[in-house]
Amino acid sequence: MAVSDMTDSQLRLVFHDGDDAITGEPIYKYKSFNNVKTDATADQLYAIANAISGLQQRSLFNIERKDSSDIRQA
Repeated sequence: MAVSDMTDSQLRLVFHDGDDAITGEPIYKYKSFNNVKTDATADQLYAIANAISGLQQRSLFNIERKDSSDIRQA
């Protein structure tokens, strides 16, 4: 049986930066925060992301969490 141990976590905020003039497709800008505590809950990250987005000029489109884990045999 395998076990995974979370080793790293990253919070990434996706901001809408308007639409492309030619294609009309949305343009997104990203802001990443590394070394997020691995035991941070989704509610905590959501609250932080909303607080940070209030300081930005662009509107918040999405909040993403990227985790890295080591997988080993138990």
